[in-house]
Amino acid sequence: MIHRMEYLFSFNKIAYLKGKRPSGCILCLVKDNSPEVDKLIVHESDHFIVSINLYPYNPGHLLIFPKRHITDIRAYTDKEKAEIDQLLPLCLDALDRYGKPSAYNIGYNMGLSAGASIEHLHLHIIPRYPREIGIAELIGGSRVLVQDPKDTLSQLRGIFSELTGGTSHD
Repeated sequence: MIHRMEYLFSFNKIAYLKGKRPSGCILCLVKDNSPEVDKLIVHESDHFIVSINLYPYNPGHLLIFPKRHITDIRAYTDKEKAEIDQLLPLCLDALDRYGKPSAYNIGYNMGLSAGASIEHLHLHIIPRYPREIGIAELIGGSRVLVQDPKDTLSQLRGIFSELTGGTSHD
């Protein structure tokens, strides 16, 4: 017998996927500080923004995206490649402090057919935990999360600020 689980946070991504979005690229709007989008930035560097994912798979799900609008990792400049190579370990250190995950999923969905719902290159960092509930609830359209992404934002901003000596985004 299957019991429907009560969940603490429900994805409302279906409206987003069906086109109820602001006009323009969402990540460019975040970069430009547009009031049309939620701004969940935890850290900025010269060429990249680190943001909480508004529709996380787990608490602490981060996105790293270039400030420059590109859609393919082969378009990174040498400076961007060097910078993202420094940002990724910083993000992992911050997430280790935040939630002590036991594993990570890290990757790009490059292109709409690969699952990218935003046509602006972005790298996902998803913390994974023992005994977490798996993909079944994602297929069912809901997910159990123990924390609202906006609460995660506040905690991670503080951690990034500590790790970078106060150079995180406020």
